[in-house]
Amino acid sequence: MKKVLIAANWKMHKTVREAAKYIEVFLPLISGWDKTEIVICPPYTCLDYLSEALKESGIYLGAQNVFWEAQGAYTGEISTAMLIDINCRYVIIGHSERRHILGENDTIINRKLNAVSGSGLVPIFCVGETRSERENNQAKTVVEQQLEKGLAGVNVQDIVIAYEPIWAIGTGLTASPGNAQEMSGFIRSCLAGIIGGRADEIPILYGGSVTPKNIVSFVDQPDINGALVGGASLNPEDFAAIARLNENV
Repeated sequence: MKKVLIAANWKMHKTVREAAKYIEVFLPLISGWDKTEIVICPPYTCLDYLSEALKESGIYLGAQNVFWEAQGAYTGEISTAMLIDINCRYVIIGHSERRHILGENDTIINRKLNAVSGSGLVPIFCVGETRSERENNQAKTVVEQQLEKGLAGVNVQDIVIAYEPIWAIGTGLTASPGNAQEMSGFIRSCLAGIIGGRADEIPILYGGSVTPKNIVSFVDQPDINGALVGGASLNPEDFAAIARLNENV
């Protein structure tokens, strides 16, 4: 049975008090569950609290961003060492909201991936096309370029790829399981060209309006190894159902 990874991206949601209430509800719902690997990526202000709250839970902690320098005069940024120090295992890099709202380009994303490489953190590297790019039959070209430019020079050991069609993020729209599989299979073939035979070992997640109702239809696809969950992860009952693949929730 393939390993399934379910990651929550809380984005800019939840204070520490709200996170504490969430965990109080969430942990009993997934107690004893070990059939999926679960990651929670909260805002920075909640990392310290969750580092303690998740210690004995088997749930991994992740961050939503990282800077490419180890230290220095970079106001507002955070380093790999700082994230590791607070028990982060994962970090999201290249999310479309950082690309399109905050202006991160492939060069910046590549620098971040190179900084994380070999640090002990596992990057969740996001790729995906806009609606206009898909409608103009450019989806595969765009995703292939994001992979090639993002991974240039990166020592790919532990890495997760998240395919997130931008038109499906927070819109209620989703790629069909078939379309998501087509793109995930294409991503795996691109990875084979970049890193060789290890491409089959790289987890590929689907992200884009994932819900308890549709999660199983995605992870049932041969090249989809889990999900990066946005809006639905903000509700502990919904995220527990997703993390447990709707089994006995």
